[in-house]
This record gives sequence, C-alpha cells and structure tokens, in this order.
Amino acid sequence: MKHGLNWVKTTVDSPLGPLLLAASAHGLAGVWFTNQRHLPADSLVQSWPADARHPVLQAAAQQLGRYWTGDLNAFDLPLDLSAGTPFQQSVWQALLSIPAGQTRRYGELASQIGRPAAVRAVGAAIGRNPLSIVVPCHRVVGADGSLTGYAGGLDRKAALLERERNSGPL
Repeated sequence: MKHGLNWVKTTVDSPLGPLLLAASAHGLAGVWFTNQRHLPADSLVQSWPADARHPVLQAAAQQLGRYWTGDLNAFDLPLDLSAGTPFQQSVWQALLSIPAGQTRRYGELASQIGRPAAVRAVGAAIGRNPLSIVVPCHRVVGADGSLTGYAGGLDRKAALLERERNSGPL
C-alpha cells in the first residue's frame, strides 16, 4: 500500500498540542503532533478527507483521551504500519514491547530485532515512527539513559515519560 493513499484524518486536542490522526482501511496509520518533524507532506495530508466519525479514529481519540487522564497505558487499536520499510516495521513492532513507565536504549532495541550493529539505523527508524504515543518511541533513551531525539520535541518526550512513570494525568 502506498503511504497515505485512501487514508482519512481528524485532529484531536491533547495536553501537549494538537494531534493529527490518520487511518487506512487496515487500521490507525498515523498519530503526529501537528508541528513535529517527519510529518507527511502537506499536499498528501490535504488530500485525505476529514472523517472524525471513522471508527478507528474515534477509538484512537477515545483511547488517547484515557491515556492523558492516566486511565490507560496500553492501546488496543488495529495498527497499519505498512507505510514503513520492512526494517522500519520491525523496529516499530519492537517499540510495542516496551511497557509504559519503562525505557529501552537504542542498542537494546537493535539487539532485540537481531541487528546489534544497526543502532543508528534503529534510531532513524524510530524517528520516522508514524504513530507517536501509540507506538511508544518516546520510551527509547540514549546509551547513558539520557533523553535523546524525539520528532515531537524533547519537552514532549519528557512529559510523556513522566506521565507514564506516575500513571497520573498530564
């Protein structure tokens, strides 16, 4: 499936700024902060019809709302990761195994997918994760445990990790 063809979209508010949600026929395909790096091209997003009543987008909005209040730490949504390469998809799948309130280092994820020497490539794939928050790229930290790289900004990454560690509202 070509990235973004036949997708629908909606925008929802969050405590960290508006989120653009996108769904395909196969599931939730995008969750982006509206001013983050690596957004789909404006022309592509403009071509997606707005459909706040789409069942996947409604479920995503509802679960994100529960996430922000601290009532939900693991999402239960059909996901469409087909916009990524097979390598990117393997990294994004590995992100799904990181429990809320915990972190992993880039090197740990590279080893987990059987590519221990591919730490930089893993970092690049994480940076291109199209499903912020839902596929928890914010749970990946540098080799020394420091907060590094987050397409939505390090302030948001810190806020997401703090919310999960405290299991309370943001």
